[in-house]
Amino acid sequence: MNNQMTGAEAMVRMLEAYQVQHIFGLCGDTTLPFYDAMARLNHGITHILTRDERHAGYMADGYARVTGKPGICEGPSGGGATYILPALVEAGESSIPILAITTDVATTSRGKYPLTELDQVGLFKPVTKWNASLDQVNQLPAQIRAAFRAMTTGRPGSAHLALPFDTQKAAVDPELIWADPSHAHFPAARQCAEKEALETLAELLLAAKRPVMICGGGPLIAGAMASVAWLAETLNMPVATTVSGQGVIAETHPCALGVVGSNGGVASTRAVVDDADVVLFVGCRAGSVTTERWRSPAHDKTILHIDSDPMVPGANYNTAASVIADAGLALAALVDIIKGKDTDGIDFDGQARAAEAWAKKLADFEPLAESHQRPITPEAVIHHLSAQLDDDGIVVADPGTPCPYVSAHYRWRQAGRHFITNRAHGALGFGMAAAMGAHIGRPSVKTVALMGDGSFGFCCGEFETMTRYRMPITSIVFSNATYGWIKAGQKSGFGERYHNVDFNRTDHAAVASAFGVKSWRVEDPTELPEVMRQALDHDGPTLIDVISQPLHEAAAPVSEWVA
Repeated sequence: MNNQMTGAEAMVRMLEAYQVQHIFGLCGDTTLPFYDAMARLNHGITHILTRDERHAGYMADGYARVTGKPGICEGPSGGGATYILPALVEAGESSIPILAITTDVATTSRGKYPLTELDQVGLFKPVTKWNASLDQVNQLPAQIRAAFRAMTTGRPGSAHLALPFDTQKAAVDPELIWADPSHAHFPAARQCAEKEALETLAELLLAAKRPVMICGGGPLIAGAMASVAWLAETLNMPVATTVSGQGVIAETHPCALGVVGSNGGVASTRAVVDDADVVLFVGCRAGSVTTERWRSPAHDKTILHIDSDPMVPGANYNTAASVIADAGLALAALVDIIKGKDTDGIDFDGQARAAEAWAKKLADFEPLAESHQRPITPEAVIHHLSAQLDDDGIVVADPGTPCPYVSAHYRWRQAGRHFITNRAHGALGFGMAAAMGAHIGRPSVKTVALMGDGSFGFCCGEFETMTRYRMPITSIVFSNATYGWIKAGQKSGFGERYHNVDFNRTDHAAVASAFGVKSWRVEDPTELPEVMRQALDHDGPTLIDVISQPLHEAAAPVSEWVA
Protein backbone atom coordinates (compact mmCIF):
# COMPACT_ATOMS: atom_id res chain seq x y z
CA MET A 1 0.00 0.00 0.00
CA ASN A 2 2.99 2.34 0.24
CA ASN A 3 2.78 3.10 -3.46
CA GLN A 4 -0.94 3.97 -3.23
CA MET A 5 -2.75 7.16 -2.37
CA THR A 6 -6.26 7.81 -1.14
CA GLY A 7 -9.06 9.12 -3.30
CA ALA A 8 -8.97 12.40 -1.40
CA GLU A 9 -5.25 12.72 -2.06
CA ALA A 10 -5.83 11.84 -5.70
CA MET A 11 -8.40 14.66 -5.98
CA VAL A 12 -5.85 17.14 -4.63
CA ARG A 13 -3.15 15.86 -6.99
CA MET A 14 -5.47 16.03 -10.00
CA LEU A 15 -6.42 19.63 -9.22
CA GLU A 16 -2.73 20.43 -8.83
CA ALA A 17 -2.06 18.78 -12.21
CA TYR A 18 -4.64 21.09 -13.77
CA GLN A 19 -2.74 24.10 -12.39
CA VAL A 20 -5.51 25.00 -9.93
CA GLN A 21 -4.31 27.72 -7.57
CA HIS A 22 -7.51 28.63 -5.69
CA ILE A 23 -10.54 26.75 -4.39
CA PHE A 24 -13.59 28.42 -2.84
CA GLY A 25 -15.65 26.44 -0.39
CA LEU A 26 -17.06 25.47 2.95
CA CYS A 27 -16.35 22.48 5.18
CA GLY A 28 -18.71 19.68 6.24
CA ASP A 29 -18.70 16.20 7.80
CA THR A 30 -18.43 14.39 4.47
CA THR A 31 -15.53 16.63 3.43
CA LEU A 32 -13.17 15.66 6.26
CA PRO A 33 -10.88 13.31 4.24
CA PHE A 34 -10.55 15.88 1.44
CA TYR A 35 -9.75 18.70 3.89
CA ASP A 36 -7.24 16.46 5.65
CA ALA A 37 -5.50 15.75 2.35
CA MET A 38 -5.45 19.49 1.58
CA ALA A 39 -3.86 20.12 4.98
CA ARG A 40 -1.20 17.38 4.74
CA LEU A 41 -0.05 17.60 1.13
CA ASN A 42 2.23 20.19 -0.45
CA HIS A 43 0.25 21.36 -3.49
CA GLY A 44 0.36 25.17 -3.86
CA ILE A 45 -3.43 25.51 -3.80
CA THR A 46 -5.00 28.21 -1.62
CA HIS A 47 -8.39 27.36 -0.15
CA ILE A 48 -10.69 30.36 0.42
CA LEU A 49 -13.13 29.59 3.24
CA THR A 50 -16.53 31.16 2.52
CA ARG A 51 -19.62 31.57 4.69
CA ASP A 52 -21.94 29.62 2.40
CA GLU A 53 -21.64 27.40 -0.66
CA ARG A 54 -23.72 29.59 -2.97
CA HIS A 55 -21.21 32.39 -2.72
CA ALA A 56 -18.32 29.95 -3.06
CA GLY A 57 -19.74 29.15 -6.49
CA TYR A 58 -20.21 32.80 -7.40
CA MET A 59 -16.61 33.50 -6.35
CA ALA A 60 -15.45 30.70 -8.63
CA ASP A 61 -17.46 32.29 -11.45
CA GLY A 62 -15.92 35.75 -11.01
CA TYR A 63 -12.47 34.16 -10.72
CA ALA A 64 -12.91 32.23 -13.97
CA ARG A 65 -14.08 35.29 -15.88
CA VAL A 66 -10.96 37.32 -15.13
CA THR A 67 -8.34 34.54 -15.26
CA GLY A 68 -9.43 32.40 -18.21
CA LYS A 69 -9.06 29.36 -15.94
CA PRO A 70 -11.87 27.13 -14.64
CA GLY A 71 -13.13 28.26 -11.25
CA ILE A 72 -13.23 25.55 -8.57
CA CYS A 73 -15.72 25.47 -5.70
CA GLU A 74 -16.52 22.79 -3.17
CA GLY A 75 -19.05 21.97 -0.49
CA PRO A 76 -20.40 19.12 1.62
CA SER A 77 -23.35 16.80 1.06
CA GLY A 78 -26.99 17.61 1.63
CA GLY A 79 -27.56 21.33 2.08
CA GLY A 80 -24.11 22.13 0.72
CA ALA A 81 -25.01 20.53 -2.61
CA THR A 82 -28.33 22.36 -2.82
CA TYR A 83 -26.79 25.72 -1.93
CA ILE A 84 -23.99 25.48 -4.50
CA LEU A 85 -26.30 24.61 -7.40
CA PRO A 86 -27.41 28.18 -8.37
CA ALA A 87 -23.84 29.13 -9.23
CA LEU A 88 -23.58 26.23 -11.67
CA VAL A 89 -26.83 27.29 -13.33
CA GLU A 90 -25.55 30.83 -13.93
CA ALA A 91 -22.06 29.79 -15.04
CA GLY A 92 -23.35 27.10 -17.38
CA GLU A 93 -25.74 29.46 -19.15
CA SER A 94 -23.06 32.19 -19.28
CA SER A 95 -20.49 29.86 -20.89
CA ILE A 96 -18.18 30.08 -17.87
CA PRO A 97 -16.45 26.86 -16.70
CA ILE A 98 -16.74 26.26 -12.99
CA LEU A 99 -16.34 22.87 -11.31
CA ALA A 100 -18.28 22.11 -8.14
CA ILE A 101 -16.98 19.23 -6.04
CA THR A 102 -19.58 18.19 -3.50
CA THR A 103 -18.65 15.43 -1.12
CA ASP A 104 -21.25 12.79 -0.39
CA VAL A 105 -22.25 10.01 1.95
CA ALA A 106 -20.51 6.66 1.46
CA THR A 107 -21.78 4.54 -1.42
CA THR A 108 -22.30 1.71 1.10
CA SER A 109 -24.78 3.89 3.02
CA ARG A 110 -27.08 4.68 0.10
CA GLY A 111 -30.68 3.70 0.66
CA LYS A 112 -30.20 3.30 4.41
CA TYR A 113 -31.41 6.81 5.23
CA PRO A 114 -28.06 8.31 6.22
CA LEU A 115 -27.97 11.96 7.19
CA THR A 116 -27.68 14.28 4.12
CA GLU A 117 -28.38 11.52 1.55
CA LEU A 118 -29.32 13.12 -1.78
CA ASP A 119 -29.31 12.08 -5.43
CA GLN A 120 -26.62 14.57 -6.36
CA VAL A 121 -26.23 13.35 -9.93
CA GLY A 122 -29.97 13.69 -10.49
CA LEU A 123 -29.98 17.15 -8.92
CA PHE A 124 -27.18 18.55 -11.08
CA LYS A 125 -27.91 16.75 -14.35
CA PRO A 126 -30.22 19.40 -15.90
CA VAL A 127 -27.94 22.35 -15.14
CA THR A 128 -24.40 21.17 -15.95
CA LYS A 129 -22.39 20.23 -18.99
CA TRP A 130 -20.68 17.36 -17.16
CA ASN A 131 -21.92 15.59 -14.05
CA ALA A 132 -20.79 12.39 -12.35
CA SER A 133 -20.43 10.61 -9.03
CA LEU A 134 -16.95 9.26 -8.36
CA ASP A 135 -18.15 5.90 -7.05
CA GLN A 136 -15.16 3.87 -8.27
CA VAL A 137 -11.90 5.26 -6.94
CA ASN A 138 -9.77 4.15 -9.88
CA GLN A 139 -12.14 6.00 -12.24
CA LEU A 140 -11.67 9.24 -10.29
CA PRO A 141 -8.72 10.61 -12.32
CA ALA A 142 -10.37 9.83 -15.66
CA GLN A 143 -13.65 11.42 -14.63
CA ILE A 144 -11.86 14.56 -13.45
CA ARG A 145 -10.12 14.75 -16.82
CA ALA A 146 -13.50 14.37 -18.52
CA ALA A 147 -14.92 17.18 -16.39
CA PHE A 148 -12.12 19.59 -17.35
CA ARG A 149 -12.39 18.57 -21.00
CA ALA A 150 -16.14 19.17 -21.03
CA MET A 151 -15.94 22.48 -19.15
CA THR A 152 -13.36 24.09 -21.41
CA THR A 153 -14.13 22.81 -24.93
CA GLY A 154 -16.93 23.69 -27.35
CA ARG A 155 -19.18 26.16 -25.59
CA PRO A 156 -17.65 26.29 -22.09
CA GLY A 157 -19.89 25.44 -19.17
CA SER A 158 -20.19 24.16 -15.63
CA ALA A 159 -19.45 20.72 -14.23
CA HIS A 160 -20.19 18.81 -11.04
CA LEU A 161 -18.48 15.89 -9.36
CA ALA A 162 -19.87 14.08 -6.33
CA LEU A 163 -17.12 12.63 -4.13
CA PRO A 164 -18.44 9.92 -1.78
CA PHE A 165 -16.89 9.50 1.65
CA ASP A 166 -15.65 5.95 1.02
CA THR A 167 -14.12 6.94 -2.33
CA GLN A 168 -12.12 9.60 -0.51
CA LYS A 169 -10.63 6.95 1.79
CA ALA A 170 -10.11 4.16 -0.79
CA ALA A 171 -6.75 3.45 -2.42
CA VAL A 172 -5.97 4.62 -5.96
CA ASP A 173 -2.99 3.89 -8.22
CA PRO A 174 -0.77 7.01 -8.43
CA GLU A 175 0.12 6.15 -12.04
CA LEU A 176 -3.42 7.17 -12.98
CA ILE A 177 -2.73 10.77 -11.92
CA TRP A 178 -2.10 12.91 -15.00
CA ALA A 179 -3.76 15.86 -16.71
CA ASP A 180 -4.15 17.34 -20.17
CA PRO A 181 -2.72 20.85 -19.65
CA SER A 182 -4.61 22.20 -22.66
CA HIS A 183 -7.78 22.00 -20.55
CA ALA A 184 -6.37 24.10 -17.72
CA HIS A 185 -7.58 27.23 -19.54
CA PHE A 186 -10.59 28.10 -21.68
CA PRO A 187 -11.70 28.12 -24.39
CA ALA A 188 -9.77 24.97 -25.34
CA ALA A 189 -9.77 22.87 -28.54
CA ARG A 190 -11.26 25.77 -30.48
CA GLN A 191 -13.21 24.98 -33.61
CA CYS A 192 -12.08 26.68 -36.81
CA ALA A 193 -14.49 28.19 -39.27
CA GLU A 194 -15.37 26.48 -42.54
CA LYS A 195 -13.86 28.62 -45.28
CA GLU A 196 -16.86 28.38 -47.64
CA ALA A 197 -19.31 29.50 -44.93
CA LEU A 198 -17.04 32.37 -43.94
CA GLU A 199 -16.62 33.48 -47.56
CA THR A 200 -20.41 33.61 -47.93
CA LEU A 201 -20.74 35.63 -44.74
CA ALA A 202 -17.99 38.04 -45.86
CA GLU A 203 -19.68 38.61 -49.25
CA LEU A 204 -23.01 39.44 -47.62
CA LEU A 205 -21.38 41.74 -45.10
CA LEU A 206 -19.38 43.66 -47.70
CA ALA A 207 -22.48 44.03 -49.89
CA ALA A 208 -24.37 45.75 -47.08
CA LYS A 209 -25.13 49.46 -46.91
CA ARG A 210 -25.79 49.98 -43.19
CA PRO A 211 -24.59 46.90 -41.27
CA VAL A 212 -24.12 46.66 -37.54
CA MET A 213 -22.18 44.06 -35.56
CA ILE A 214 -23.64 42.89 -32.23
CA CYS A 215 -21.17 41.06 -30.03
CA GLY A 216 -22.12 38.88 -27.08
CA GLY A 217 -19.85 37.30 -24.53
CA GLY A 218 -18.31 34.89 -27.06
CA PRO A 219 -15.70 37.26 -28.55
CA LEU A 220 -14.79 38.44 -25.04
CA ILE A 221 -14.22 34.88 -23.81
CA ALA A 222 -12.26 34.11 -26.99
CA GLY A 223 -10.10 37.23 -26.73
CA ALA A 224 -11.19 38.56 -30.12
CA MET A 225 -10.96 42.24 -29.21
CA ALA A 226 -8.26 43.09 -31.77
CA SER A 227 -10.21 41.51 -34.64
CA VAL A 228 -13.40 43.34 -33.63
CA ALA A 229 -11.54 46.66 -33.58
CA TRP A 230 -9.90 45.96 -36.97
CA LEU A 231 -13.23 45.19 -38.61
CA ALA A 232 -14.80 48.30 -37.09
CA GLU A 233 -11.97 50.56 -38.23
CA THR A 234 -11.40 49.05 -41.68
CA LEU A 235 -15.07 49.02 -42.64
CA ASN A 236 -16.11 52.00 -40.48
CA MET A 237 -18.79 49.70 -39.07
CA PRO A 238 -20.67 50.32 -35.79
CA VAL A 239 -20.16 47.68 -33.11
CA ALA A 240 -22.77 47.15 -30.41
CA THR A 241 -22.61 44.67 -27.54
CA THR A 242 -24.90 42.76 -25.27
CA VAL A 243 -24.56 43.29 -21.52
CA SER A 244 -22.34 40.19 -21.35
CA GLY A 245 -20.30 41.40 -24.30
CA GLN A 246 -19.20 44.69 -22.76
CA GLY A 247 -15.44 44.91 -23.14
CA VAL A 248 -15.30 43.40 -26.62
CA ILE A 249 -14.48 46.92 -27.78
CA ALA A 250 -13.62 50.01 -25.76
CA GLU A 251 -16.76 52.12 -25.64
CA THR A 252 -14.68 55.22 -26.31
CA HIS A 253 -13.74 53.72 -29.70
CA PRO A 254 -15.28 55.91 -32.44
CA CYS A 255 -17.26 52.97 -33.85
CA ALA A 256 -18.48 51.64 -30.49
CA LEU A 257 -22.25 51.94 -30.09
CA GLY A 258 -22.53 50.60 -26.54
CA VAL A 259 -25.10 48.16 -25.24
CA VAL A 260 -28.27 47.39 -27.17
CA GLY A 261 -31.36 45.63 -25.91
CA SER A 262 -33.97 46.08 -23.21
CA ASN A 263 -31.49 46.18 -20.29
CA GLY A 264 -29.16 49.13 -20.84
CA GLY A 265 -30.04 49.93 -24.42
CA VAL A 266 -31.71 53.25 -25.17
CA ALA A 267 -33.76 54.66 -28.01
CA SER A 268 -30.78 56.10 -29.88
CA THR A 269 -28.82 52.83 -29.91
CA ARG A 270 -31.94 50.87 -30.80
CA ALA A 271 -32.42 53.17 -33.78
CA VAL A 272 -29.07 52.13 -35.25
CA VAL A 273 -30.08 48.46 -35.10
CA ASP A 274 -33.54 49.18 -36.50
CA ASP A 275 -32.02 51.17 -39.38
CA ALA A 276 -29.49 48.49 -40.31
CA ASP A 277 -29.93 46.35 -43.40
CA VAL A 278 -27.50 43.64 -42.23
CA VAL A 279 -26.95 42.49 -38.63
CA LEU A 280 -23.93 40.37 -37.74
CA PHE A 281 -24.32 38.54 -34.42
CA VAL A 282 -21.06 37.23 -32.98
CA GLY A 283 -20.97 34.94 -29.94
CA CYS A 284 -24.48 36.08 -29.06
CA ARG A 285 -27.63 33.99 -28.75
CA ALA A 286 -29.94 36.80 -29.95
CA GLY A 287 -32.12 36.23 -26.91
CA SER A 288 -35.04 38.19 -25.53
CA VAL A 289 -33.06 40.95 -23.79
CA THR A 290 -30.63 41.69 -26.63
CA THR A 291 -33.36 41.83 -29.27
CA GLU A 292 -36.16 43.51 -27.29
CA ARG A 293 -38.10 40.23 -27.37
CA TRP A 294 -37.04 39.56 -30.99
CA ARG A 295 -38.33 42.90 -32.27
CA SER A 296 -34.99 44.69 -32.79
CA PRO A 297 -33.63 43.79 -35.25
CA ALA A 298 -36.83 43.14 -37.15
CA HIS A 299 -37.17 39.90 -39.06
CA ASP A 300 -36.83 41.55 -42.48
CA LYS A 301 -33.09 42.17 -41.93
CA THR A 302 -30.32 40.09 -43.42
CA ILE A 303 -28.95 38.16 -40.45
CA LEU A 304 -25.40 36.80 -40.26
CA HIS A 305 -24.32 34.76 -37.26
CA ILE A 306 -21.04 33.42 -35.81
CA ASP A 307 -21.26 31.15 -32.78
CA SER A 308 -19.47 28.16 -31.28
CA ASP A 309 -22.80 26.44 -30.50
CA PRO A 310 -24.43 24.97 -33.63
CA MET A 311 -27.87 25.21 -31.99
CA VAL A 312 -27.75 29.02 -31.76
CA PRO A 313 -27.71 30.42 -35.34
CA GLY A 314 -31.18 30.15 -36.83
CA ALA A 315 -32.90 29.56 -33.50
CA ASN A 316 -34.54 33.00 -33.42
CA TYR A 317 -33.91 34.54 -36.84
CA ASN A 318 -33.87 33.30 -40.39
CA THR A 319 -30.11 33.41 -40.95
CA ALA A 320 -28.60 34.12 -44.36
CA ALA A 321 -25.15 32.88 -43.38
CA SER A 322 -23.96 31.14 -40.24
CA VAL A 323 -20.47 30.13 -39.15
CA ILE A 324 -20.07 27.55 -36.39
CA ALA A 325 -16.70 28.27 -34.84
CA ASP A 326 -14.84 29.85 -31.98
CA ALA A 327 -15.46 33.59 -32.17
CA GLY A 328 -11.76 34.45 -31.98
CA LEU A 329 -10.73 32.08 -34.78
CA ALA A 330 -13.72 32.98 -36.95
CA LEU A 331 -13.17 36.73 -36.67
CA ALA A 332 -9.43 36.36 -37.32
CA ALA A 333 -10.22 34.35 -40.45
CA LEU A 334 -12.82 36.94 -41.49
CA VAL A 335 -10.17 39.63 -41.14
CA ASP A 336 -7.84 37.64 -43.42
CA ILE A 337 -10.57 37.23 -46.03
CA ILE A 338 -11.41 40.94 -46.03
CA LYS A 339 -7.73 41.86 -46.27
CA GLY A 340 -7.69 39.98 -49.56
CA LYS A 341 -10.56 42.00 -51.00
CA ASP A 342 -10.81 45.51 -52.38
CA THR A 343 -12.43 47.53 -49.58
CA ASP A 344 -11.36 51.01 -50.70
CA GLY A 345 -14.91 52.04 -51.53
CA ILE A 346 -16.51 50.56 -48.44
CA ASP A 347 -17.54 52.95 -45.70
CA PHE A 348 -20.42 51.97 -43.44
CA ASP A 349 -20.52 55.35 -41.71
CA GLY A 350 -20.03 53.70 -38.31
CA GLN A 351 -18.36 56.61 -36.58
CA ALA A 352 -21.11 59.07 -37.47
CA ARG A 353 -23.88 56.63 -36.52
CA ALA A 354 -22.24 55.80 -33.19
CA ALA A 355 -21.48 59.44 -32.41
CA GLU A 356 -25.10 60.45 -32.99
CA ALA A 357 -26.34 57.68 -30.71
CA TRP A 358 -23.93 58.62 -27.91
CA ALA A 359 -24.79 62.31 -28.22
CA LYS A 360 -28.49 61.61 -27.70
CA LYS A 361 -27.79 59.24 -24.81
CA LEU A 362 -25.47 61.70 -23.08
CA ALA A 363 -27.98 64.51 -23.48
CA ASP A 364 -30.40 62.52 -21.33
CA PHE A 365 -27.75 61.20 -18.93
CA GLU A 366 -25.68 64.26 -18.03
CA PRO A 367 -28.39 66.38 -16.33
CA LEU A 368 -29.26 63.42 -14.08
CA ALA A 369 -25.59 62.57 -13.49
CA GLU A 370 -24.89 66.10 -12.27
CA SER A 371 -28.17 66.49 -10.39
CA HIS A 372 -28.17 67.48 -6.71
CA GLN A 373 -31.61 66.02 -6.11
CA ARG A 374 -32.44 63.74 -3.22
CA PRO A 375 -32.68 60.78 -3.11
CA ILE A 376 -29.48 60.52 -5.13
CA THR A 377 -29.94 59.51 -8.76
CA PRO A 378 -28.31 56.25 -9.89
CA GLU A 379 -26.83 58.26 -12.77
CA ALA A 380 -24.84 60.34 -10.26
CA VAL A 381 -23.33 57.22 -8.72
CA ILE A 382 -22.26 55.87 -12.11
CA HIS A 383 -20.89 59.26 -13.13
CA HIS A 384 -18.67 59.68 -10.08
CA LEU A 385 -17.52 56.05 -10.08
CA SER A 386 -16.53 56.26 -13.75
CA ALA A 387 -14.67 59.52 -13.14
CA GLN A 388 -12.58 58.06 -10.33
CA LEU A 389 -12.06 54.34 -11.00
CA ASP A 390 -8.91 53.44 -12.94
CA ASP A 391 -9.41 52.29 -16.53
CA ASP A 392 -8.25 48.76 -15.63
CA GLY A 393 -10.63 48.46 -12.67
CA ILE A 394 -13.30 45.78 -12.46
CA VAL A 395 -16.96 46.52 -11.79
CA VAL A 396 -19.28 43.69 -10.76
CA ALA A 397 -22.97 44.56 -10.81
CA ASP A 398 -25.93 42.71 -9.38
CA PRO A 399 -29.27 42.66 -11.20
CA GLY A 400 -31.83 45.25 -10.19
CA THR A 401 -30.71 48.85 -10.01
CA PRO A 402 -26.98 48.45 -10.83
CA CYS A 403 -26.98 46.43 -14.05
CA PRO A 404 -28.91 48.64 -16.50
CA TYR A 405 -27.23 51.82 -15.30
CA VAL A 406 -23.73 50.39 -15.67
CA SER A 407 -24.59 48.85 -19.03
CA ALA A 408 -26.05 52.06 -20.42
CA HIS A 409 -23.90 54.74 -18.85
CA TYR A 410 -20.52 53.45 -17.63
CA ARG A 411 -18.43 54.07 -20.73
CA TRP A 412 -15.58 51.56 -20.71
CA ARG A 413 -12.30 53.10 -21.79
CA GLN A 414 -10.39 49.85 -22.29
CA ALA A 415 -11.26 46.65 -24.11
CA GLY A 416 -11.18 43.47 -22.06
CA ARG A 417 -12.99 41.90 -19.13
CA HIS A 418 -13.70 44.83 -16.81
CA PHE A 419 -17.40 44.25 -16.20
CA ILE A 420 -19.15 41.20 -14.73
CA THR A 421 -22.84 40.63 -14.17
CA ASN A 422 -25.03 37.54 -14.06
CA ARG A 423 -27.18 38.01 -17.11
CA ALA A 424 -28.24 34.39 -17.62
CA HIS A 425 -30.51 33.99 -14.60
CA GLY A 426 -30.11 37.24 -12.69
CA ALA A 427 -30.07 35.92 -9.12
CA LEU A 428 -29.75 38.57 -6.42
CA GLY A 429 -26.63 38.35 -4.24
CA PHE A 430 -24.23 37.44 -7.06
CA GLY A 431 -22.28 40.67 -7.30
CA MET A 432 -20.32 40.83 -4.05
CA ALA A 433 -19.17 37.21 -4.17
CA ALA A 434 -18.22 37.42 -7.86
CA ALA A 435 -16.26 40.58 -7.04
CA MET A 436 -14.36 38.66 -4.38
CA GLY A 437 -13.51 35.92 -6.87
CA ALA A 438 -12.46 38.53 -9.43
CA HIS A 439 -10.19 40.18 -6.86
CA ILE A 440 -8.52 36.85 -6.04
CA GLY A 441 -8.01 36.25 -9.76
CA ARG A 442 -6.76 39.75 -10.57
CA PRO A 443 -5.50 41.26 -7.29
CA SER A 444 -3.46 44.05 -8.88
CA VAL A 445 -6.50 46.11 -9.94
CA LYS A 446 -9.32 47.75 -8.00
CA THR A 447 -12.59 45.83 -7.86
CA VAL A 448 -15.98 47.41 -7.13
CA ALA A 449 -19.19 45.55 -6.25
CA LEU A 450 -22.50 47.28 -6.99
CA MET A 451 -25.69 45.99 -5.39
CA GLY A 452 -29.19 47.00 -4.43
CA ASP A 453 -30.35 46.64 -0.86
CA GLY A 454 -32.31 43.57 -1.90
CA SER A 455 -29.05 41.91 -2.96
CA PHE A 456 -27.32 43.12 0.19
CA GLY A 457 -29.71 41.00 2.23
CA PHE A 458 -28.71 37.91 0.24
CA CYS A 459 -24.96 38.24 0.67
CA CYS A 460 -23.92 40.40 3.64
CA GLY A 461 -22.52 37.43 5.58
CA GLU A 462 -19.63 37.31 3.12
CA PHE A 463 -18.37 40.65 4.45
CA GLU A 464 -16.74 38.54 7.14
CA THR A 465 -14.87 36.61 4.42
CA MET A 466 -13.90 39.88 2.76
CA THR A 467 -12.47 41.30 5.98
CA ARG A 468 -10.79 38.04 6.99
CA TYR A 469 -8.82 38.02 3.74
CA ARG A 470 -8.55 41.84 3.76
CA MET A 471 -9.79 42.26 0.22
CA PRO A 472 -9.68 45.95 -0.80
CA ILE A 473 -13.04 45.77 -2.56
CA THR A 474 -15.36 48.77 -2.56
CA SER A 475 -19.05 47.88 -2.28
CA ILE A 476 -21.70 50.41 -3.26
CA VAL A 477 -25.30 49.84 -2.16
CA PHE A 478 -28.21 51.55 -3.90
CA SER A 479 -30.47 51.86 -0.84
CA ASN A 480 -34.11 52.44 -1.72
CA ALA A 481 -35.94 49.96 0.55
CA THR A 482 -37.74 48.09 -2.20
CA TYR A 483 -37.35 45.31 -4.73
CA GLY A 484 -37.07 48.03 -7.31
CA TRP A 485 -37.13 46.02 -10.53
CA ILE A 486 -40.41 44.37 -9.57
CA LYS A 487 -41.94 47.64 -8.37
CA ALA A 488 -41.03 49.32 -11.66
CA GLY A 489 -42.70 46.45 -13.50
CA GLN A 490 -45.82 46.86 -11.36
CA LYS A 491 -45.87 50.54 -12.26
CA SER A 492 -45.45 50.12 -16.01
CA GLY A 493 -47.45 46.98 -16.63
CA PHE A 494 -49.93 46.58 -13.78
CA GLY A 495 -51.51 49.98 -13.25
CA GLU A 496 -49.25 51.01 -10.35
CA ARG A 497 -50.75 48.29 -8.15
CA TYR A 498 -47.83 47.85 -5.78
CA HIS A 499 -48.09 44.63 -3.80
CA ASN A 500 -45.57 43.47 -1.19
CA VAL A 501 -42.34 44.78 -2.72
CA ASP A 502 -41.30 47.30 -0.06
CA PHE A 503 -39.28 46.59 3.08
CA ASN A 504 -37.68 48.52 5.94
CA ARG A 505 -34.56 50.54 5.21
CA THR A 506 -31.40 48.96 6.60
CA ASP A 507 -28.39 50.95 7.78
CA HIS A 508 -26.05 49.07 5.47
CA ALA A 509 -23.06 51.11 6.58
CA ALA A 510 -23.63 50.07 10.18
CA VAL A 511 -24.00 46.42 9.22
CA ALA A 512 -20.82 46.45 7.15
CA SER A 513 -18.96 48.31 9.91
CA ALA A 514 -19.90 45.54 12.34
CA PHE A 515 -18.00 43.14 10.07
CA GLY A 516 -14.97 45.47 10.06
CA VAL A 517 -15.64 47.21 6.72
CA LYS A 518 -14.87 50.95 6.58
CA SER A 519 -18.22 52.43 5.65
CA TRP A 520 -20.06 55.65 4.79
CA ARG A 521 -23.73 56.56 4.44
CA VAL A 522 -24.38 59.23 1.81
CA GLU A 523 -27.65 61.15 1.45
CA ASP A 524 -26.27 64.44 0.06
CA PRO A 525 -25.10 64.06 -3.57
CA THR A 526 -22.49 66.79 -3.09
CA GLU A 527 -20.68 64.50 -0.63
CA LEU A 528 -20.52 61.61 -3.08
CA PRO A 529 -17.30 62.53 -4.99
CA GLU A 530 -15.17 62.86 -1.85
CA VAL A 531 -16.60 59.75 -0.22
CA MET A 532 -16.05 57.84 -3.46
CA ARG A 533 -12.41 58.97 -3.51
CA GLN A 534 -11.80 57.89 0.08
CA ALA A 535 -13.46 54.52 -0.44
CA LEU A 536 -11.55 53.71 -3.62
CA ASP A 537 -8.22 54.80 -2.11
CA HIS A 538 -8.57 52.82 1.13
CA ASP A 539 -6.32 49.74 1.37
CA GLY A 540 -9.02 47.49 2.88
CA PRO A 541 -12.68 46.67 2.26
CA THR A 542 -15.03 49.66 2.07
CA LEU A 543 -18.75 50.27 1.58
CA ILE A 544 -20.79 53.30 0.50
CA ASP A 545 -24.47 53.18 1.42
CA VAL A 546 -26.16 55.53 -1.07
CA ILE A 547 -29.70 56.65 -0.28
CA SER A 548 -30.85 56.45 -3.86
CA GLN A 549 -33.82 57.05 -6.09
CA PRO A 550 -35.96 53.91 -6.52
CA LEU A 551 -36.27 52.43 -10.00
CA HIS A 552 -40.00 53.09 -10.37
CA GLU A 553 -39.29 56.83 -9.98
CA ALA A 554 -36.08 56.91 -12.03
CA ALA A 555 -35.24 57.26 -15.71
CA ALA A 556 -33.95 53.70 -15.87
CA PRO A 557 -32.60 52.52 -19.25
CA VAL A 558 -35.04 49.60 -19.41
CA SER A 559 -37.22 49.74 -22.50
CA GLU A 560 -40.25 47.88 -21.12
CA TRP A 561 -40.76 50.66 -18.56
CA VAL A 562 -40.63 53.47 -21.10
CA ALA A 563 -44.00 54.65 -22.36
